[in-house]
Amino acid sequence: MPFLRCLKRKKLPVPLGRSIFQKHPPLTQQNYQALLEACLKNNHLFTDDTFPAHISSIGTGALLKKLPENLQWKRPHALHRSPVFYAANRKQLDLCQGLVENCWFLAALQALTFHQDIFAAVVPQNQSFERKYAGIFHFQFWYFGEWVDVVVDDRLPVNEAGELIFVSSVYKNVFWGALLEKAYAKLYGSYEDLQFGQVSEALVDFTGGVNIRIKLAAAPHDLWDILTRATYSRSLMGCQTHLGATKVLKNGLVAGHAYTVTGIRKVTCQYGPEDLVRLRNPWGKIEWKGDWSDRMSLRDFKIHFVDLMICKLTPDLMSQEDGKKWMYSLKRGRWVKGSTAGGSLGLCNGTFWMNPQYCLNVLPVEGSKKSLGSCDVVISLMQKNSSRHRNRAHHLFIGFSLYKVDLQYQESNRKLPPAFFTRHQPVNKHQVFLDEREVTHYFHLEPCVYVIVPSTLGPQQEAEFILRVFSRKHVLRFPEFSPEFQSGFLPGYLGAPGSEYLWHAEYPGIQRPVEKAAFLFGISLSNEICNLMAIRYGDSDLKIHFESFVCFMLRVEIMGEAFRNLTQDGKGIYLHESELLKKICLQPQKWQQSCRNSSFSPSNCSSR
Repeated sequence: MPFLRCLKRKKLPVPLGRSIFQKHPPLTQQNYQALLEACLKNNHLFTDDTFPAHISSIGTGALLKKLPENLQWKRPHALHRSPVFYAANRKQLDLCQGLVENCWFLAALQALTFHQDIFAAVVPQNQSFERKYAGIFHFQFWYFGEWVDVVVDDRLPVNEAGELIFVSSVYKNVFWGALLEKAYAKLYGSYEDLQFGQVSEALVDFTGGVNIRIKLAAAPHDLWDILTRATYSRSLMGCQTHLGATKVLKNGLVAGHAYTVTGIRKVTCQYGPEDLVRLRNPWGKIEWKGDWSDRMSLRDFKIHFVDLMICKLTPDLMSQEDGKKWMYSLKRGRWVKGSTAGGSLGLCNGTFWMNPQYCLNVLPVEGSKKSLGSCDVVISLMQKNSSRHRNRAHHLFIGFSLYKVDLQYQESNRKLPPAFFTRHQPVNKHQVFLDEREVTHYFHLEPCVYVIVPSTLGPQQEAEFILRVFSRKHVLRFPEFSPEFQSGFLPGYLGAPGSEYLWHAEYPGIQRPVEKAAFLFGISLSNEICNLMAIRYGDSDLKIHFESFVCFMLRVEIMGEAFRNLTQDGKGIYLHESELLKKICLQPQKWQQSCRNSSFSPSNCSSR
């Protein structure tokens, strides 16, 4: 339908721009209960075609060289006469690492076993090899902002002797660990994608919590107090040793290896009190040979380990009493080339303002004298993998800036303009950009309005991200973009007397001029598309000229019509490569024809 005829037609708006930047298909969601019941009804064992018992599920790289010659896939009933999924006995929860170099995963998993309620959320307990057994199991992980249920069959890779080649239990008839590792491998692409990582990543995936990383070489003077508070607040902890040329050191530690912190204790000896840290090696063997055996003094701990990772639980996983002390907000966003990928403040002063902005209102807590002066706020920025395969994803250097907002900008309720960032300094004057999945910082902030600006280090770098904020009391929202039209666009173009009244009468929920105009033409634009449009077609003051708006609407119309012509189910377009190239090659002709129909030249549109 030609753009200028939109005024004469009444039709429901077509939502646009909901997921146009998705880089890879989402994890296939399988209904565990439905699959289980179908298998029981048909009296057959489940086989998972989405993660088959095939070499492709193991990987394509260096891990293949470690595999035994006669690799087989067998179910637990073929490996032990009385297999057990899970045993409540504490010792039977101990696991041993296999051929995959995923000590980081095992260290986090061992930490999980010390908290039965959290463990039960990841490993549903109503599963067994006896009652309602159908060869199907499921596990739950926190995957970039949401809990996902991952279904697997129970075919596990073994060698010729029938021994598990990956994670196994100290007790050979217990299989929950091997099955959970398989589910985690499915979540991230393959077993090989679990090679190498950070304990902190797995701790977050098991809890949805937020991480504290302490560099032990520069540990705070109150490290013991921090460990004590972490223990009593039911935090999960892991640590990592220094890298080294020798794998196993003379003192019994493994170089470049992850360990689980399983407890702390203060003891009294003949020399006085001693602070001890208890550790566990995911290998299930090779332990510290220094003083205090498998326990280690805090002094030795700071010498021989690099990082201490503490994962604090989010309010929904804390006890009811603790959960009332903190609130939690999550927002999703993305950096897009040419629109919202502005880069860091230090490298890209001219484009930094283009980055997404999030308004944070830190509020005082009623009845709390401490909050009148300052409030504890935790801000976490996590980038989403650009590939379904974890180890194929390239992590960008990411970080964020936090600004205190003046009263004049608070009242405008709009995205901050470029001039704001040239006149104001961020609260965190020394921004840290890391090429890791997640960057987290703690702040002591006075109750006020702030703006968080997440960014990549360099400009024009694309990625999706989630922003999380934890505090006693706050409001986190996306500010209005509110682009404006130049040259009296609204009355001049839409024209007839009563047009403004029509918007308010028929579309009272739509406030911004761009949304009003688009809605009147029968098109509903998402908040994200409005924001991108303002950056792409607006000037430095976010004002959009009439010609630019018409060009944008023409493009929306053409793409919308193309979608409706090509879609079969109204949800997506499924084309072979040759078909896609054909459509792209033909699009310029259609674009020029549409421009001629609307009395605008293609040169005007293509210049923006």
